[in-house]
Amino acid sequence: MTTSQSSTRTALSRRRVLKLAAAGGAVASTGIAAGKVFAPAIAAPAAKVRLAWTEVAACHSPLGFGVAKGIYAKHGVDVELFYQGASGQTLIQALATGKADAGAGLIGDWLKPLEQGFDVKLFVGSHGGCQRLLASEASGVKDLAGVKGKTIATYGIGAPPQVAFQVTLAKAGIDPEKDVTWKAVPFELVGDAVNRGDADIAAHLDPWAYSIEKKFGFTKIADTQTGVYEGHTCCVLGANGPFYEANKDAIRRLAEANIEVHEYTANHPDEVADWYLKELKPAGLSFEDLKAVIGGLVAHNHPIGPQLVEQIQRSAEDLKLVKVLDASTDPKAFAERITVNLLA
Repeated sequence: MTTSQSSTRTALSRRRVLKLAAAGGAVASTGIAAGKVFAPAIAAPAAKVRLAWTEVAACHSPLGFGVAKGIYAKHGVDVELFYQGASGQTLIQALATGKADAGAGLIGDWLKPLEQGFDVKLFVGSHGGCQRLLASEASGVKDLAGVKGKTIATYGIGAPPQVAFQVTLAKAGIDPEKDVTWKAVPFELVGDAVNRGDADIAAHLDPWAYSIEKKFGFTKIADTQTGVYEGHTCCVLGANGPFYEANKDAIRRLAEANIEVHEYTANHPDEVADWYLKELKPAGLSFEDLKAVIGGLVAHNHPIGPQLVEQIQRSAEDLKLVKVLDASTDPKAFAERITVNLLA
């Protein structure tokens, strides 16, 4: 690489970018926030990372967009996306069987397997808020207090929306086991079940939650952006433990790129929505729908280092509250064990 080529690299070191991001600083100075996606010369061959994602999830669209637009390549990471399915269990399987090196998943999907000893290191957050609790007009529910005694439909007992809103209800003084009834229905029929009166309330993930809210005129009574989840990340990247130990620099580069692509998404949701619509062709969702969903994510919330440890500890405390994690688990020690501080 020549001196002139070297000078084209971003003026900010990777550590500087990460520290700015952790402090809440924008990464506009890297050039991408100005609408320019470019790949400066990299001294060494790009590190190969197989990244598990859920392509049908709108909140994962920045990952695919980042690969397509060269954002990961810019940071010296050759990302190969691996479609791991639509559940946290398949994400865990992808990493455990070596089909993927790292992956993006909901905190609620990560923590129980990690408590049980699954070897993954969480290293950076992606965004906040991609789940909604929605009440039908017929239910008469207008707020959390009205949920008591009602039936809530979701796509699986123990699924992330149930766990997330069990925390919401518990902190509102409603026993999430005794004061409500949880009803499991097929993933794609959650909205229909509530609309026809089989349940009063829907607990679902975006973009499906957004779609049924709009389609049936449901009332949003809680989400994972506000209330008890204010300022809280919901999705985190984790790396297979042995892969992380052997490829620490690659994971640092991946974290840097993840922060940048989500900052870009926060500032340009229309571009990401347009890419998502053209490349993935989601059924029943228009460009305006996708723009609203993607633009509605808290994409500036991507904790790393000590901030990530704090958020994982908070999540562990929440999951202990609703008896997902063991009573004997120390949330602080647990959070420190399963995360890595890329700012150290």
